[in-house]
Amino acid sequence: MSFPGLRLLAAKIPPRWEDATPAWMSDAIASRCPGARVAALELLTRDDGTNRRARFALRYAAGAGPATVFLKAHSPHHRWVHLRNGNLFNEARLFASGVALPVDHPLVYKAVVDRLRLDFLLVMEDLAQRGADPRDATRPLSVDQVAHGLRALARLHSAFWGFSGRTHPQLGWVKTWKPTKGWQVGLRKRVPLGLQRGAGQLPAEVTRHDWEQIVDLWARYVDSLSRGPMTLLHGDAHIGNTYVLPDGEVGFLDWQVVRRGGWSQDVGYFLVGALTEEDRRGHEAALLEEYRGALQVPASERPSAARAWLHYRATPAYGMPIWLSTLGSDGYQSREVSLALARRYSSAFAELETPSALASIGA
Repeated sequence: MSFPGLRLLAAKIPPRWEDATPAWMSDAIASRCPGARVAALELLTRDDGTNRRARFALRYAAGAGPATVFLKAHSPHHRWVHLRNGNLFNEARLFASGVALPVDHPLVYKAVVDRLRLDFLLVMEDLAQRGADPRDATRPLSVDQVAHGLRALARLHSAFWGFSGRTHPQLGWVKTWKPTKGWQVGLRKRVPLGLQRGAGQLPAEVTRHDWEQIVDLWARYVDSLSRGPMTLLHGDAHIGNTYVLPDGEVGFLDWQVVRRGGWSQDVGYFLVGALTEEDRRGHEAALLEEYRGALQVPASERPSAARAWLHYRATPAYGMPIWLSTLGSDGYQSREVSLALARRYSSAFAELETPSALASIGA
């Protein structure tokens, strides 16, 4: 099986980072650095967690190219989860498609998929070379930075408003958000433990729901994303997949959960998780209007202020189960990060009366 613009070359994915050679790296960056010939490379850092990641320094025998690059491939320990959830190949296919994304993201030199071996590879720019500041839940964004991020998401959503396989044939493979059994298997396994680990730190409005009810609310919310205007979603726009550039612009990385669906999932998942609870309470309404104002879509299709607020109120039904599940897992995120995000989405779930909003959307 082949896809436009995609090279299915298993030999191009090093089984170990130590197997990468100067000749291999020269080929990997050739599309954007013609004439560059790598003389030597040095493995600077590695992080074999949810995915395999590495950072290399490059020295050149001829031509010019990046001083460092960042590589990402699957982790054998987690590939079945990514495959089950429909995420394993998405990011590599997205960047191999050549479709421009109007939001800051890492420059990709090479994207490879090996379906037979359930593997993928991305050779990307090292964002540190642009002074990027990666964030996670322990270092929340400011209100102004979140506004930057929401304007970026509005550009993305506007560019793909009405998205389908017919409007963008190169992205015809992108799945519409559905509450698949694969996702629910993981949530039903891990949310109960997440609730135990978060005991005493979550609002009563959350803990009065049992884990089955929480997963059912997640499924109802995700199902709602297949109704209404469709767009291209990052799909996993939590703060840990963001970075801040020196000019204040916010970029998004890790596009493995890219989906087709309603705009609210990206907006709510990003906004609620990126701010402290105090900042979210004080600024969420104005920030949602910032997003609405930045949308460049037909006036008849722009969500009204009331409708946007209703859909935003429903979004913690997504983020809360995801981070309770992560809190109930080991080896994906630190306990500190998982608990911080489980608390943020749980607080929003309680304060925004998410079950009521979801019931109104369903009605």
